[in-house]
Amino acid sequence: MAKWVYKFEEGSAAMRNLLGGKGCNLAEMTNLGMPIPQGFTVTTEACTDYYNSGKQITKEIQDQIFEALAWLEGVNGKKFGDTEDPLLVSVRSGARASMPGMMDTILNLGLNDVAVEGFAKKTGNPRFAYDSYRRFIQMYSDVVMEVPKSYFEKIIDEMKEAKGVHYDTELDANDLKELAEKFKAVYKEAMNGEEFPQDPKEQLMGAVKAVFRSWDNPRAIVYRRMNDIPGDWGTAVNVQTMVFGNKGETSGTGVAFTRNPSTGEKGIFGEYLINAQGEDVVAGVRTPQPITQLEKDLPECYKQFMELAMKLENHFHDMQDMEFTIEEGKLYFLQTRNGKRTAPAAIQIACDLVDEGQITSEEAVCRIEAKSLDQLLHPTFDPAALKAGEVIGQALPASPGAAAGKVCFTADDAKAAGIGGKGERVILVRLETSPEDIEGMHAAQGILTVRGGMTSHAAVVARGMGTCCVSGCGEIKINEEKKEFTLGGHTFHEGDYISLDGTTGKIYNGDIKTQEASVGGNFKRIMDWADSFRKLGVRTNADTPADTKNAVKLGAEGIGLCRTEHMFFDPERIHNLRRMIVSDTVEAREEALSKLLPYQKGDFKAMYKALEGRPMTVRYLDPPLHEFTPKTEEEMAELAKDMGKTVDEIKKKCDELHEFNPMMGHRGCRLAVTYPELAKMQTRAIMEAAIEVKEEDGYDIIPEIMIPLVGEKKELKFVKDIVVEVAEQVKKEKGSDMQYHIGTMIEIPRAALTAGQIAEEAEFFSFGTNDLTQMTFGFSRDDAGKFLDSYYKAKIYESDPFARLDQTGVGRLVELAVKEGRATRPELKCGICGEHGGDPSSVEFCHKVGLNYVSCSPFRVPIARLAAAQAALHEKGYK
Repeated sequence: MAKWVYKFEEGSAAMRNLLGGKGCNLAEMTNLGMPIPQGFTVTTEACTDYYNSGKQITKEIQDQIFEALAWLEGVNGKKFGDTEDPLLVSVRSGARASMPGMMDTILNLGLNDVAVEGFAKKTGNPRFAYDSYRRFIQMYSDVVMEVPKSYFEKIIDEMKEAKGVHYDTELDANDLKELAEKFKAVYKEAMNGEEFPQDPKEQLMGAVKAVFRSWDNPRAIVYRRMNDIPGDWGTAVNVQTMVFGNKGETSGTGVAFTRNPSTGEKGIFGEYLINAQGEDVVAGVRTPQPITQLEKDLPECYKQFMELAMKLENHFHDMQDMEFTIEEGKLYFLQTRNGKRTAPAAIQIACDLVDEGQITSEEAVCRIEAKSLDQLLHPTFDPAALKAGEVIGQALPASPGAAAGKVCFTADDAKAAGIGGKGERVILVRLETSPEDIEGMHAAQGILTVRGGMTSHAAVVARGMGTCCVSGCGEIKINEEKKEFTLGGHTFHEGDYISLDGTTGKIYNGDIKTQEASVGGNFKRIMDWADSFRKLGVRTNADTPADTKNAVKLGAEGIGLCRTEHMFFDPERIHNLRRMIVSDTVEAREEALSKLLPYQKGDFKAMYKALEGRPMTVRYLDPPLHEFTPKTEEEMAELAKDMGKTVDEIKKKCDELHEFNPMMGHRGCRLAVTYPELAKMQTRAIMEAAIEVKEEDGYDIIPEIMIPLVGEKKELKFVKDIVVEVAEQVKKEKGSDMQYHIGTMIEIPRAALTAGQIAEEAEFFSFGTNDLTQMTFGFSRDDAGKFLDSYYKAKIYESDPFARLDQTGVGRLVELAVKEGRATRPELKCGICGEHGGDPSSVEFCHKVGLNYVSCSPFRVPIARLAAAQAALHEKGYK
């Protein structure tokens, strides 16, 4: 018989895949002798079985759960469902990878109408008993039966208003008893007359199912997609004896980190609430006290907590994020995990742990999430603009960085207006965020909340995303229905600008200019370690000298993709390109191109100078010509006049160039086959530029000329012959012996499938995975976003294939092309230059299949460098 349930004492840290992160850490803490409320873990395999069994928990798994429950009764000397002194439990999720706030928790499970009375008598604290019961009804209704939380919050707010109190803690036992009755009435109405369940075993199985079900709730699916967490992992369920932080002034609950998760500074950092349960802290219902206040309130507990927190950090050799509860002066740890942190904090902590002798430099490099380095490059406020800024409020600096944008009051509005929508800069302003807001948070430049502390949902998720966040601004008076808030004497409506400083917590009126961040110090130290471990080269995709300089500053070792078409959109240049396009003879086209030659050559010279001897792969003109044709009547008239043609003739030529499917039409090498003079001009420009820069600056340059969109060996040979003829001619004219390489972009499936033949002509391959993905899937990358959400919801795809390389299909083509290409030409250099070049999981794949380098946008160069190092270290067994 399979084992589906493990007592905490039966597990260990090595069983993460089976017990989930929370379960294996609770097991490890139990083995360390920590004060842990005992319990058991239902495995991730049971979650998978639940889905395979049509969302049912089999009798075998249920039997093992109840066996473990009987053991837990013995440990505590209490009976589950007892009406006098009931054993109460919490039911929590626990996936392999930490997913804070994405899945569900139920506390105080085991209470019913009879047991709550016995509980009140046994504890001698009716207020506590009914507070626990009303919380349980609310959480069970919300999590298990999906009755909206807002229904209950409205009743609480109405009661507080009627009683003239501000906090839940000011309600007495009778108030809370009345709340419980009202909550049950809400449940009954929402469930079409069905009463709130009174059987604790029914409650338990409902809760376990709900946690399994929450693995596939919309916010968890979005979080997994954003963090590359596979959907087939499932979540474990942890059933743990309840301890109570809501028993009065010697009880409380909190969340703490052993180091500052925003800066990495060593020293305890956290918050707690007296007379509260854990959800109050993380949900931001009340703004908590700093952990240092605990030393004044309960000094013995504080001393014990500090000792045990350091014990955990030293055991796990990493910054710990801990949840704890104090019940009538007795301290319990509910969980620990390696804490989520900002990129600056991750770098600081990793370097400090190396200096403290806790970890090696290899482990330090593996500790930093490659994607998170993007945070280091986030903007800060321009100092001059900031001087004139009007501070209208200040709250908790929950996630660093600066952000300015238009106010949005709902996650849906932020999603529609922000990143991925209209592309506007937006600030999401909420009373408090909930996990359902994740897509809106992702789309926003910054997040501002009225409630919540440094460990609230908004703070934790924003830090993970690298999004600026200011939380707990209680001075704000917000009306979410009217979409307005007041702060600092101003009223802000949807669309008004505000600015946030997530490093200081300051909130500013208006749109304050931001500037790019600079990096150095420990960042350089980590990058130097990474560069010493990685095997993959890292280049950049750049089309201007400014982009090139920036990429080199960020560690790029050259240019893997220089898109020459981007150089033609200047008004003077595009006019001559249009003359070439509408010309009727080779001579006329050559004459128009001769006017473009100095511009193209000048661009290449500037790029080579910026590279200071580093290599550059130049892709010849790729887009279909219709992209360059005149679009307005005025542009057509100007072109007609210059060429001595009529406007109708120009229009007719433009109409002839129109294609039904231009991305698979007359573009790439097909342009050079039809108009060889284009390839001749570009070859002359690059060769003259390289030779002249070598003469002027002494750099050793070997031009890398890339022919795009090849699908046939003969096609490549046709264009290559043109390139070689002109290159040799330029060398002769200049008296140069410069070497050069001619390769191709593998972006058509046929090219990958015939790579062995194509390598007979190509000296290098560069995988254009944007187009290769587009053509392999048959998706338009410009339109796929309109329907991919449906595919995610249906669990057909887990991630966007344009953001994360499809290793099963597209990746197989890449692997095949590398293998067959090198079988023909063993020294064949292979790289990747699509957007995937900056995606960590795709970089790891590139390492595995033996590419020589990846190329990505300038700001993703540090990400690629770190990801390449991690790929090499993972291969050696580091984690």
